[in-house]
Amino acid sequence: MAGASVASKKAKAAGGGRKVRDKWKAKEWYTIHAPRMFNEAEIGETPSADPEYVIGRTVEVTVQDLTGDFSKMHIKLRFKVTSVDGHDAKTEFIGHDLTSDYVRRLTRRKKTKTDHVVDVVTKDGFSYRIKTMAIADKRIQSSQEDAMRRVIGETLVQMGQEQTLSQLVKAIVSGDLAKDLARACRIVIPIKRIEIRKTEVMANGDSEPESIMPETVVEESEEEAPAEEPAEEPAAEEAEAPAEEKVEE
Repeated sequence: MAGASVASKKAKAAGGGRKVRDKWKAKEWYTIHAPRMFNEAEIGETPSADPEYVIGRTVEVTVQDLTGDFSKMHIKLRFKVTSVDGHDAKTEFIGHDLTSDYVRRLTRRKKTKTDHVVDVVTKDGFSYRIKTMAIADKRIQSSQEDAMRRVIGETLVQMGQEQTLSQLVKAIVSGDLAKDLARACRIVIPIKRIEIRKTEVMANGDSEPESIMPETVVEESEEEAPAEEPAEEPAAEEAEAPAEEKVEE
């Protein structure tokens, strides 16, 4: 009986004659790019057998990966693939988060952590949810926490009305938004620090967010400059024009 079962297994394996298709060989690699807000920088790759399966995938990178700034390694940016052009996958910004170990270092014993969630509508029509985290060195009363939440909410709503999504994201990454909130809360209680713990884009706006990163300006070398009019003043004025354009962000 044992010999018959072994023979039947061999017959099935040999009789089928079908080759097992390698799914990985059928897949192609797609390069994922950040949105225009981050100068469409390359942020990763993903395999797929069909470009339609790439749409909807999310990718997470740190600010350090995009800018090389080591001090921003605790800030994670999240993007979602919205379209595929050839082997290039385009994304949109959907939010950010702080690493868990960074949050744990901030919330140690004998400190009061106050969380707050505020939904704002930006100047360019994006619905943006902002979650803040306030750290106090000592215990604070519940009335002070309520007053602090009210100040944070009013300040963020006003900022959303005055700034675009790109401007808010830039202020979050640079830390300026957290500093502005800490200053606004001083009328209630001195706060050691406020962190923008997490954000999420709830609904898209009327237009694509503008870039928050300065684009690299490529200068022409002196050897490549035209040598036909080296001493004339008009040529000198033309040479100064690209230097003025570098100031634009």
